[in-house]
Amino acid sequence: MTTTSEPNSAPHTATQAELLTVTAAQDLASKRIVFAGIGLPTLVVALAQRTIAPNIEVVYESGVTGAHPSELPATIADSVLITDAEAVLTLPALFGYVLQGGRVDVGFLGAAQIDKFGNLNSSVIGDWHKPDKRLPGSGGAHEVMMNSEEVHVIMRRHDPRSFVDELDFCTSPGPQRIRAAGGVPFGRGVTKVYTEMGVLSRQGMYDELELTAVNPGIDPDDVVAATGWPLKLADNIVELPLPDPAHLTLLREQIDPGRVYLR
Repeated sequence: MTTTSEPNSAPHTATQAELLTVTAAQDLASKRIVFAGIGLPTLVVALAQRTIAPNIEVVYESGVTGAHPSELPATIADSVLITDAEAVLTLPALFGYVLQGGRVDVGFLGAAQIDKFGNLNSSVIGDWHKPDKRLPGSGGAHEVMMNSEEVHVIMRRHDPRSFVDELDFCTSPGPQRIRAAGGVPFGRGVTKVYTEMGVLSRQGMYDELELTAVNPGIDPDDVVAATGWPLKLADNIVELPLPDPAHLTLLREQIDPGRVYLR
């Protein structure tokens, strides 16, 4: 395993949320339809639309498709999502035609826990019947995982409590788990996971996640130590460049000046 560096811009300070957002936005360059969750995924698609992927069609769980919000939405039901949107669909149409029709290139999800195959838990921490913490649950995450061509996940915290060898509960199963249960997966499941430490990737539908990139100054051994399973390392791990100052300015002054998500 070797680590190589990409050219960095001039030194500057970026927050964890900014680094995650800029890194994830770069991987949307060739994508067309993206199903975005509220939170950092919203920032990611907003930045991508204004920089590397101006023609992305953004879909939200509330039924808004082709969204061009007048300002950053605070929830999936925020009225600003309607502004200049291409369409607002009923939920049966959204899930039955757009998602189950296989029209989404990338689904963006978050989770409380993730395992080495990209299965996600957003339901409970601890025992299902007596959980230590009860979480929001699936929402549309299960459908997004099942029917998107691929799924990108943003995890704000990278530690053994979030990156676990075994999920406390599986909310959104990936292809490996679906096949093991006798099902036939449609999409590739989770292909990218963005964390405070770097990027984990999966190539094949049934492969394990492996570390493919680290954030500036992060040692790959530290990522392994922060992961709850024996994390595989890619042969050539890239050290990601510092964010473009112009992209940081765009995030801070135009996309999220009120620090709705850039906390």
